[in-house]
Amino acid sequence: MRIPFAIPLAAAGLALCAPGAAAQTFPTDDAVLRRIWTEGMERSQVERLAQALMDSIGPRLTGTPGFTAAADWTIAMYQSWGVTARKEQYGTWRGWRRGTSHIDLLSPRVRTLEGTILGWSPGTPRGRPIEAPVILLGDVADSAAFQAWLPQVRGKVVAISFPQPTCRPTSEWERFAAPPAGGGFGGFGGGPAAPTVWDRVRQARAAADSAWTRRLLKAGLTNTTLPVALERAGAVGILTSAWTGGYGATRIFATGTETAPTWGLSCEDYGLVARLAERGQGPVVRMQADAEFLGEVPTFNVVAELKGSDLPNEYVLLSAHFDSWDGASGATDNGTGTVTMMEAMRLLKTTYPTPRRTILVGHWNSEEQGLNGSRAFATDHPEVLRGLQASFNQDNGTGRVENLSPAGLVGAGAWFGRWIAALPSELADPITLRLPGSPSGGGSDNASFICSGAPSFSLGSAPWDYFSYTWHTNRDTFDKVVIENVRHNATLTAMLAYLAANDSATVPRERRIMPTNRAGEQQRWPACRDGARKWEP
Repeated sequence: MRIPFAIPLAAAGLALCAPGAAAQTFPTDDAVLRRIWTEGMERSQVERLAQALMDSIGPRLTGTPGFTAAADWTIAMYQSWGVTARKEQYGTWRGWRRGTSHIDLLSPRVRTLEGTILGWSPGTPRGRPIEAPVILLGDVADSAAFQAWLPQVRGKVVAISFPQPTCRPTSEWERFAAPPAGGGFGGFGGGPAAPTVWDRVRQARAAADSAWTRRLLKAGLTNTTLPVALERAGAVGILTSAWTGGYGATRIFATGTETAPTWGLSCEDYGLVARLAERGQGPVVRMQADAEFLGEVPTFNVVAELKGSDLPNEYVLLSAHFDSWDGASGATDNGTGTVTMMEAMRLLKTTYPTPRRTILVGHWNSEEQGLNGSRAFATDHPEVLRGLQASFNQDNGTGRVENLSPAGLVGAGAWFGRWIAALPSELADPITLRLPGSPSGGGSDNASFICSGAPSFSLGSAPWDYFSYTWHTNRDTFDKVVIENVRHNATLTAMLAYLAANDSATVPRERRIMPTNRAGEQQRWPACRDGARKWEP
């Protein structure tokens, strides 16, 4: 197999990401930590790994050829470093192949729209273009009236999302929408401030959003069942838009339709088409999409391993989900976590090839559908849960790791304190250790292990506008990755893995007394469950 890792990078424009080992302050004379630092900062492979994974291979939606290609590449990279790696099947999923997709406005004027079909969407018949008028979801009195309205969708494309009245980020309105002249009541000081332009826009948007929500509720369907009902009534396409609040950023999720292509349009272009439809100006679109359902396909995790010498049945687990949504490249969710763990394992193989405890890396499948891969692994490997010394999971973007927590294990704080104290100051100083912390309830794969009380911790990163611009969006691409941060994170992860694997004592598992919630009710430690082993419509 051709390994994209070997593709040479253009030199231009990459100088700001060039590795360099800045002067560091080590509180100990541990030779392994020093070797990890030198290898990680002077001979980092982060940029080359990230570019190959995100640009050359691309997104990794569960059940797609892209996921399989990325898994094969990852295993080949581990093998090239002398690290054992394997696929572990845990179930099956709906197979699907995304091809090209294109959507244009033809009337009342011509414009190529920014949009793509959602994950697991059907294509157009035989991949050929179709043209159809666009209508808005009907505003009806109740579910019975909605059923009476449904025949109107036959042969049409239906827009079902709330059309944002403005696609400017809130921060711009707050900064530039100045208050009325005079600054007070009626232009005179001393009275209550008159509404700003932003106040009026915000209030109007909230009212329009509430009205659209009521429109959906009156139809008597959910976001999942509505597209299917429209498809069954003869709609030939469905338009959606999931704006993040940032310029040009749209979340691209999935659909359950079988014949009607479901599109995610940008905030701006969805608003354009919706306004035309609302005002009776006759929008017509041309859609062309190549997509293919592939039947039931295997689902698997990728697991890499450095076998322990003294305590092979005790484990340090490095963790990141491998799957992604596929509206872009899956770069910061979670290509960055994937590359962090790959590079950390390379550093460990180079500097600490015979660990005291076994070191595993889990590249989990189907995290986006409910932590399915990691939950299945935890179910299938009780020996790892029993022998887990520590697991370190990273899954929140390209920022430098700055938050650690014992996740509600009251005795683990002393271990964290000891490990962090051994780190060079360049890695340790940005970290805030939050004690005693709380167990994750399901936000990422560390929840699959901490639910049993096994020490599983999140490496919390600085946000870098993660939720506004890259989380599940059409903008989650290689250029958003801050290589220097990922290089530091990989070096930090390798050091933590070494310190945990080499520690003479076992991390304790005593759980905190859970606090009460706002209603005064006692919270409970999260319960474990198995991952979904099969796709269900």
